[in-house]
Amino acid sequence: MANKRIGIIGAMAAEVEGLHERMTVAREVKKAGMTFFEGTLGATKIVLVQSGIGKVNAAACAQILADCFEVTHILNTGIAGSLDDAIDIGDIVVSTDALQHDMDATPFGYEAGQVPGLSVMAFPADEAFRAMAVEAVRTAAPDVKVFEGRVVSGDQFISSQEKKDAIKAAFGGLCTEMEGAAIAQTAWLNHIPFVILRSISDKANDDAGRAYSEIEAEAAAHCSAVTASIIEHF
Repeated sequence: MANKRIGIIGAMAAEVEGLHERMTVAREVKKAGMTFFEGTLGATKIVLVQSGIGKVNAAACAQILADCFEVTHILNTGIAGSLDDAIDIGDIVVSTDALQHDMDATPFGYEAGQVPGLSVMAFPADEAFRAMAVEAVRTAAPDVKVFEGRVVSGDQFISSQEKKDAIKAAFGGLCTEMEGAAIAQTAWLNHIPFVILRSISDKANDDAGRAYSEIEAEAAAHCSAVTASIIEHF
């Protein structure tokens, strides 16, 4: 797409290193402790950045992309814990929407997960961008199962079956992580189309810590490769 500039956010180094190696960097800009790499991936203009972990870092990063780089789209790439028994380690989730599972203003009449003052609880991903992501996954990784659904985020690494079950019961969702919904909210507020792409690194259960440590790098690299395929064909 002509005149498009895609902001790509990964929370950790492992989630952006592969993309950095693939892109052509024109300049580097440092802001708020983050380094923004502006350049191209294939024929597509991109700005690649490692945001750091957590919702505050993620939201700040997305707002800088909007204000300082005028990105037209935002893609959040990385890893997550599965909330659905059908989704295994190594599978990929593409967001339909995203919400914050640790947002709770219910004493004021809001639904659990709803940000006070906003008209929506879950922030919808751009349908065209989402369809493009799904097709890219199927093309770049035909042996990998791809699922479309809700991504839920909170400033917590979920490693408890009890907590996992509670989140699933309250919000549904296919996977849980720590940045996507904050990026989704920021993109929504700025009217920027977005999508979240997650490779499953663990089952968000009592064994999540061990599983995550074993598969983190592989899952992140896998998601990075699929992200590159999406951008190169944008």
